Amino acid sequence: MSSTGPPGGSGMASSLAECAEGGHFHTVTPLLESWALSQVAGTTVFLKCENVQPAGSFKIRGIGHFCQEAAKKGCRHLVCSSGGNAGIAAAYCARKLGIPATIVLPEGASQPVVRRLQGEGAEVQLVGKVWDEANPEGTGVGQEGRLGERAAVRPPPDMGGPRQPGAGAEGRPGDPPGALVLAVGGGGLLAGVSAGLAEVGWQHVPIVAMETRGAHCFNAALEAGRLVTLPDITSVAKCLGAKTVAARALACTQELSPVAWWRTGGCGRHDERMLVEPACGAALAAIYSGLLGRLQAEGRLSPTLASVVVIVCGGNNIDSRELQELKAQLGQS
Repeated sequence: MSSTGPPGGSGMASSLAECAEGGHFHTVTPLLESWALSQVAGTTVFLKCENVQPAGSFKIRGIGHFCQEAAKKGCRHLVCSSGGNAGIAAAYCARKLGIPATIVLPEGASQPVVRRLQGEGAEVQLVGKVWDEANPEGTGVGQEGRLGERAAVRPPPDMGGPRQPGAGAEGRPGDPPGALVLAVGGGGLLAGVSAGLAEVGWQHVPIVAMETRGAHCFNAALEAGRLVTLPDITSVAKCLGAKTVAARALACTQELSPVAWWRTGGCGRHDERMLVEPACGAALAAIYSGLLGRLQAEGRLSPTLASVVVIVCGGNNIDSRELQELKAQLGQS
C-alpha cells in the first residue's frame, strides 16, 4: 500500500525559488454569500470555502508554509501523521517540492483518502484506531535526523497564524462580521483563525466553536479548565477525531473568549450544491439548528448580527457512496 514520491532535484529548486519570492501552496479561497443560509439565520451569511484549496482543506495553509521552511533547511523526506486532511496537504506539498513523503493514518482511514495520498506519490502507513494513536508513530518516524534529511510535519499549534482563513485576511466583506463559525477537531483551525483575527485587529469578533458529541475534546477541556483526553472517538465526523485538543486552542479562550458549543450531529443539506465532509456539517449546524438565535437570546452574541462567516473547512473525506452510507446510518432518507 505504498508508493514513493519523486526524489529532490530541479523541481524542488524551482519550488524553493518561488517560495523565496513570496510564493505559497495555498490559494485565496472564495468568500461566498449564501442566500439559503442567510434566509435561515435572518442575517447575511458568508461561506469561506476552504474545500476548494488544491489539497482540499484549510490544512494546506499552515502545512504548506511549514514544509517549505523545512525544505529550505535541508529536509529531504517529509513525515506526517494525520486523520486525512493534514496528510493530503503534506503529500501535496512534498510532490510540489519534489521530495518523498510518508503519511501515517489511523487504520480506519477511508480508501478515497488513501488513494489520494498514493496518487500524490506518498508512502502510506496505517497505525492505530484514531489519529492520537497514529501520531506518536508518525512523529517517531520523522524524528530520525529531524534537522537533516527527514523532518516530521508538526506545524505550530496555530497552523500558520495569519495564513489561516480568518474572517478578514482574504475576500472580506468590508466590516468585521458579527460572528465567525468553525468546527473544532484538534484545535488548529480555531487557534489559527484566532491569530488571524488578531492580525487584522478583529479580536473582538466572537467565534462559535462547534463540535460533535463523541469528538468533543475542546468542550471537555473548557468544562474541566484543563486539557482532557477522551476515552474514544465515536463521532461520524472523523476529521474532528482528536482525543485531546491543542493547548493553544484552549489558551484562545482567555484571549478571545470564543463561544463554545457542541451538539449530537452535523447536517445533511444540499442548498449550496457542494459535497463537503461531516466536519463541515458541525459548523453549518450552527445555522440550520437555530443555535445562533439561541445564543443571541442568551446574550452571548449581539442581538443584531450584521453578518456571519462560516468556514467550510474541507471536502476530502467524503464521496457520494459514503454520503449515502452516512444517511442510512443516521436514518435519513
